[in-house]
Amino acid sequence: MDEKTIEGWLRDGFSAAFPENDFSHVRALPATDAKFGDFQCNDALAAAKTLRQPPRKIAEAVFAKLLDNRPPFVEKLELAGPGFLNMTVSTAWLASRLRDISESPNLDIPQVGAGKKVVIDYSSPNAAKQMHIGHIRSTVIGNAIDRIYRALGYDVIADNHLGDWGTQFGILIKGYRECLTQEERDNLTVANLEKCYVLSSSRAKADEAWKNACREELVRLQQGDAEDVALWKRFIEISIAEFDRMYAKLGVKFDTYRGESYYNPLMPGVVDRLKKAGLAEPSEGALIVRFDAEKLPVAIVQKSDGGFNYTTSDIACVESRVKDYAPERIIYVTDDRQQLHFRQFFIICEKLGYTTKLVHVPFGLMSYGGKAISTREGNLIKLDDLLAEAVRRALKIVQKRTTTVDTPNPAADQATPAQISLAEQIGFGAVKYADLSHDPATAIDFDWDKALALEGNSGPYLQYAYARVCSLMEKAAVLDGGDGHRASATLPGDAQPPTTGYQLSTPIEKQLALQLLQFGPTVLRAAENYKPSVLADYLFQTAQMYSSFYQRSPILKSEPEVREARLALCALFGKVLAKGLSLLGIETPARI
Repeated sequence: MDEKTIEGWLRDGFSAAFPENDFSHVRALPATDAKFGDFQCNDALAAAKTLRQPPRKIAEAVFAKLLDNRPPFVEKLELAGPGFLNMTVSTAWLASRLRDISESPNLDIPQVGAGKKVVIDYSSPNAAKQMHIGHIRSTVIGNAIDRIYRALGYDVIADNHLGDWGTQFGILIKGYRECLTQEERDNLTVANLEKCYVLSSSRAKADEAWKNACREELVRLQQGDAEDVALWKRFIEISIAEFDRMYAKLGVKFDTYRGESYYNPLMPGVVDRLKKAGLAEPSEGALIVRFDAEKLPVAIVQKSDGGFNYTTSDIACVESRVKDYAPERIIYVTDDRQQLHFRQFFIICEKLGYTTKLVHVPFGLMSYGGKAISTREGNLIKLDDLLAEAVRRALKIVQKRTTTVDTPNPAADQATPAQISLAEQIGFGAVKYADLSHDPATAIDFDWDKALALEGNSGPYLQYAYARVCSLMEKAAVLDGGDGHRASATLPGDAQPPTTGYQLSTPIEKQLALQLLQFGPTVLRAAENYKPSVLADYLFQTAQMYSSFYQRSPILKSEPEVREARLALCALFGKVLAKGLSLLGIETPARI
């Protein structure tokens, strides 16, 4: 039993008082202040408009029904203010819930996705171009949502919709043949491909003959010319290998790499279906879809030259995914400048009869040093360089903390493999958390000092909190004789339920216990809102609460029974913190 059981009891009370209405949305929320109890329900206020009654009168009717059927673990039920329902639960029930969470393989994360599929479309870099700092948001936000949905039991298909088709490949093939040296062609890299694209594109702007030659290469590619197709395939293979190298650093994995080229053959059929459905109409030689009822601009689905665009491609993409996977929903993680595009093609898909839930998760742009990230500003930092800088800075922290009298302030090139590995965990985690701790919709300005701070709301702070729990468990094991069997002698990831149980004898212990109970519901809420920041906020708040508990509650020097119970609470906090950070794609080293 948990807050969901409380919610079930609350919903039964609302339904008994007002049987003609749906109260499936009723929730029990953690109390904002301990003086209000442990949980609160404010749904009487929300129901006032629907029921056309004062909130207090609604709450009184529900209160009476709840009293008639109060479960034994609810010690106190109070009606307060304009219609608040406040509940206090028993310590014994709370302790039993902590044991349930600790014994649960998934820390009691609700398995609401069991038997359901979801496709998550994120990262989506352009082939033949190096990933840069602008790609970080889609990649880490999308991967966190990916991990969160898997934790909820969903069968997730992570799809990297590569930009691997279109006009740029005519420019690229022409540039490859004439702008690179033979050595560069023989040892082709994404950096070389990007170089030849820039040179060829610049030449096309100034030279009409070059521009026409690029178009001819594109036509040959589209018509299946063997030599051009072979080059294109080579470009894509090299690009994916480079992307995979970056993803490996970030702990990101994809199930499919279906780029724009995959859907190209399907687009004529999409246009035919739009015509038959009466959705597409001619306009100045092109085909468009109007959105008069929605008061949106028109969307072009076929250009006047017969070519297609992103709207057509994305509709084909939905058709393909529905056919291949039958997902319950498809989630797209892109920057907020594409919101109109997604609104338009979602409407078209609905009018075509697709019932799969389509979700756009827009994110704000990232700036660096207070400046927008752009080639023109000269701060389009390569992702490889960003991650290397993260490791370099984190290594300074690691070396400072591991310096001994014999090896004072070692140089970076003298770092041990263990130090480098730890610096990667801290540095990469810092970059991720600096993004994920913000609401995706907000624009963020990346700041190295904040990202790598060991205090405040940062990745290293949370990693250090976990390492401190590990240190505590090691000290407890030494005091126990190192037998490795008791709760105090185990690390958070392997902690066993204590034989003495969770005592929760002080207010701060109960407060921490109530906070730990919110882990599963928080993961669910992060998924429902498509906001990893919800989970990040929870982890930071929980770590602060644990710090307060640790400072105010003697542990190793307590009486044996109290000591074991408090160590178990510390261990459960460590498990929750490690699991939560793993859902954000952040590793938890045992020592920092």
